[in-house]
Amino acid sequence: MEQFWLPSLDYLKAILRFNLSSVIDILIVAYLMYRLMLLIRGTRAVQLLKGLAVLLVITAFASLFNLYTINWLLGKLMTALVVALPIVFQPELRRALEKLGRGRILKHPPLTFAGDAGQAKIIAEIARSAAVLSKNKMGGLIVIERETGLEEHIDTGVKIDGLATAEFLVNIFVPKTPLHDGAVIIRGDRVAAAACLLPLSENPHLSTDLGTRHRAGIGITEHSDAVAIIISEETGTISLAVEGGLYRHLDESDLSKRLSQLLSNRPGHSLASLLLRR
Repeated sequence: MEQFWLPSLDYLKAILRFNLSSVIDILIVAYLMYRLMLLIRGTRAVQLLKGLAVLLVITAFASLFNLYTINWLLGKLMTALVVALPIVFQPELRRALEKLGRGRILKHPPLTFAGDAGQAKIIAEIARSAAVLSKNKMGGLIVIERETGLEEHIDTGVKIDGLATAEFLVNIFVPKTPLHDGAVIIRGDRVAAAACLLPLSENPHLSTDLGTRHRAGIGITEHSDAVAIIISEETGTISLAVEGGLYRHLDESDLSKRLSQLLSNRPGHSLASLLLRR
C-alpha cells in the first residue's frame, strides 16, 4: 500500500518562518533602495550611476564574447573606481550623513512637474523677468535645472519652493534685499532656492570684462547641463550661458525662443547649434 509523506508541524513552521523572514528581508532592502533613489534624485549621482551601469553592461558583453583585452581594461578600471567612487560621490555622501544627523533622511522630497504648456508659461515668465531686470539695470542670475540635479547648490542657498513668476523673480533681485546676492535656481515650475552659491568658471580665455556673476553662470554650466541667464548690473545686458559658453546681448523675444529650444526634448540643441541659427 502506497504511503504518503506528510510534513511535520515543526517542518511547516520552519518553512513558514524562513519564507516570512525572507519576505521581510526583501521588503527592507527594497525600502532602503527606494530611499537611496530618493536621496540621490536631483543630484549628479544619477548620471554617474547611469555611467556605471553602462560600464557593467559592457563588462558583461566582453566576458560573454571573450574579449580579453577589453575585459582586462575594464577590470583595471573597476579596480580604480573602487577608490574613486567615495571621492566622486563625496557631496552626496555628505548630504546623506547631514540629513541622517538631522533626522530628515526619511522625509519625502516634493515632486514638481511641468508639461509643455506649463513649460512655455515658465519660459515666458523668466524671459519677462530678465527684461524687467535689464531695463532697470538690476543684476540677476537665474539657473534652470535640466537633467543634472543641482541639489548640492540648492542646499547652499535659502530654500523657497515658490511658483516661478516674473514678479517674484524680479522682487528677489531688488538691490539690498536679503536674497538678491547669489543665484536663483528653478526646478520645474518652482523657484527651488535663492541666494545660492555657484562654482566659478576656471576658463582662462574668458573676457576680463566678465564679473563674478557671469563667471558663476558659466561655471554652473561647466559642471552640469543647466542653463543660466545672467543680467548685468552695470549695462543691463542679458546673457545666456550653456555648456560652458556665453551668448550675450539678448532681448526678451530672443531669450524666450532660445530657452524653448534648449529646454525641449529635441536633440542637438547645444549652444553652437543655437548660434548657427541666429
